[in-house]
Amino acid sequence: MHIAQRSLFISFIVWALVATLLAACGSSHEKAADTSPQRVRTTSRVWVAPPEMRRTRPTTHAGKVAVRTSRRAFRHGPARWSSGLSGDYASYPAATRLIDKLVREVGFERADLERILGQVERQQWILDFVNRPKAKWSPRPTGAWTRYRAKFLTQDNISKGIGFWRRYGKVLRRAEARYGVPPEYVVAIIGVETRYGGYLGKHRVIDALATLAFDYPRRSKFFTGELESFLIMTRDEGLDPFEPRGSYAGAMGLGQFMPSSFRRWAVDFDGNGKRDLWNPVDAIGCVANYFASHGWRKGEPVVVRTSASGTGVGAMKTGYDTSYRLAALRRNGIAVTAGLDGRERVSLIKLDAAGGYEYWLGLKNFYVITRYNHSSYYAMAVHQLAQALRSRRNPGGSALAWVGVPIR
Repeated sequence: MHIAQRSLFISFIVWALVATLLAACGSSHEKAADTSPQRVRTTSRVWVAPPEMRRTRPTTHAGKVAVRTSRRAFRHGPARWSSGLSGDYASYPAATRLIDKLVREVGFERADLERILGQVERQQWILDFVNRPKAKWSPRPTGAWTRYRAKFLTQDNISKGIGFWRRYGKVLRRAEARYGVPPEYVVAIIGVETRYGGYLGKHRVIDALATLAFDYPRRSKFFTGELESFLIMTRDEGLDPFEPRGSYAGAMGLGQFMPSSFRRWAVDFDGNGKRDLWNPVDAIGCVANYFASHGWRKGEPVVVRTSASGTGVGAMKTGYDTSYRLAALRRNGIAVTAGLDGRERVSLIKLDAAGGYEYWLGLKNFYVITRYNHSSYYAMAVHQLAQALRSRRNPGGSALAWVGVPIR
């Protein structure tokens, strides 16, 4: 009986060991299946950036918003192969062509681009905004320039500009010494663009650029190039492509640089090894370098007020891109200041002011300002704000071509 019990006990132990081994083998098989390539491919077709990458709070520079750096968006996700473009632009041939180009010419990984563009969101409101009806042309003065000017030439804007000038005076002097651009014009650009960093834009740049690149045919070529530059910029600078915020058109930072402008003219002006459009010091250097690179002439005036008599001026084309010899202007009844006698050509600017048309003669530096924004009104607003800042900052100094128009 004792021998029988021992045999039964041994049998039970052997059976238990066999069962345990079988269970272990089954558990190991299930774990391997969970991490197999086939399982990953079917469960992660669309890669979603982790929350800590997409929703981190940006760092700051002297109270101004900056963008957190990250290379995670350009690392491979769970799989190293392409799973196809998904999201809002999955069926857009233009998006696929952009991916093909960046892979072929710039060395991007296709999977990285598909994961990023797969998370881009089409912004219908941007398309509605850019396609809104434009104001009708009028053969008579309507005061359009006066209304435009009033947006920027305000006591508040001038006061804040003086504060910005004082805060970054040393940086502005260093920029002037290096690039030859007076502080008032750098400050005026930042004031017109973002109110000295107060209005930087709140829209994801990548969404804005993709929307205009793929759904705005009239400017598709331009914005496709900007989207390409943005993706290269974020990769090369180590930025999370979903972090930068800017205008509806994709302009960024205190100076509202477009991505292509960043790649060509942005500078590291504080010497920390990074070009940061949201850093006021770098922004000052970027604006000054932009002007210098487009031909700013140190010490020369920007624009000169003139007057017109007779009917000849009515037939003349006006705008920042016109070019007239002084003799031609005189023949058409336009007064030419004696100080301009040595200049070969100038542009003829007509402003639709509340009291009637104003005529100005634009010089080389006026044209340089229009390289920032192709508009005579914009360039004149920058110029007059700069002169107001200089006049307030240095009441005893001279203000080139400053006209004392009342400021609100």
